[in-house]
Amino acid sequence: MLNQEEIEKIKVLLSVKKKIVITTHYNPDGDAMGSSLGLYHYLKSKKHNVCVITPNSWPSFLDWMPGVSSCLAGDKHLKKAAKLLEEADIVFSLDYNSLKRTNDLAEFIQASKGVKMMIDHHIQPDNYADFTYSDIKASSTCEMIYEFIQSLEENFNISQECAECLYTGIMTDTGSFKYSATTSKTHLVAAELINKGARNTYIHHKLFDTNTYERMRLLGFCLSEKLTVLNDYHTAFIALTSQELESFNYKKGDTEGIVNYALSIGEINFSAIFIERDDEIKISFRSKGNFDVNSFARNHFEGGGHQNAAGGKGLDTMDETIMKFIQLLPQYKQLLAIHE
Repeated sequence: MLNQEEIEKIKVLLSVKKKIVITTHYNPDGDAMGSSLGLYHYLKSKKHNVCVITPNSWPSFLDWMPGVSSCLAGDKHLKKAAKLLEEADIVFSLDYNSLKRTNDLAEFIQASKGVKMMIDHHIQPDNYADFTYSDIKASSTCEMIYEFIQSLEENFNISQECAECLYTGIMTDTGSFKYSATTSKTHLVAAELINKGARNTYIHHKLFDTNTYERMRLLGFCLSEKLTVLNDYHTAFIALTSQELESFNYKKGDTEGIVNYALSIGEINFSAIFIERDDEIKISFRSKGNFDVNSFARNHFEGGGHQNAAGGKGLDTMDETIMKFIQLLPQYKQLLAIHE
């Protein structure tokens, strides 16, 4: 947590109206959007001038979130995003630990003369912010935003909109409260958010029960035609080409969570999904137990994340990227056989 001296400095900064920009990582997920919009609603209630800027568009299944229509996608409005960052008094970095994860926004965030604050739960945060609140044990950045607001106001109150945004990020980043980072504190925060108006069953419905027909067909195709299991390494993976995605009328977010189906196989401890997009192969890794996919992604695929959930990329062809992945597995064979 931030120390008391830092908290007092932040209280002073926020005691008068400010121009504030909140930024997320590229391909923002539920936690990135939830934490940003949750903080947005809180700061707006304090009469600040606030804008959320994402490096690119968010998945459509998050379009229902309160305040999402006010967000600015940097890839579509880069000049406007650059101007807002240039004029900002405060710039928040939420749910990312390195400016490189903001793609084209990075240079404008770095150049901004505004006070920079990072709030994030990924390991090894870069040292560019004036205030860094890093907690790798936190279930989500949304849980941290709740505690951040709590540190600013002992008897604070937040709106239903704020509560629902924060609950969304906690639910998505904990896999509906099943991942190991979920603690008793996570449940207590979730309970407080419900007390403050978050409609938990409504949020679950909006996140998980609004699939399109095309997405369900894509999921079936992945499981019946594209799932590869490597029993010797307790590993499974799915690979999707851009042509295959187009054949299912792919929309942003349609592949969200598919990697977890591969991991759900009883003897599988490591899963991956390879997605061909924008002249590179986007990769998501998941694991059970102590196999560290963060290190795997960092060491081999220019990525990173958490111990059991990480991302990376391949700049070669799909076949070459998959071959590289398979050829790496023998050196991890012993670790992949262990599930604790």
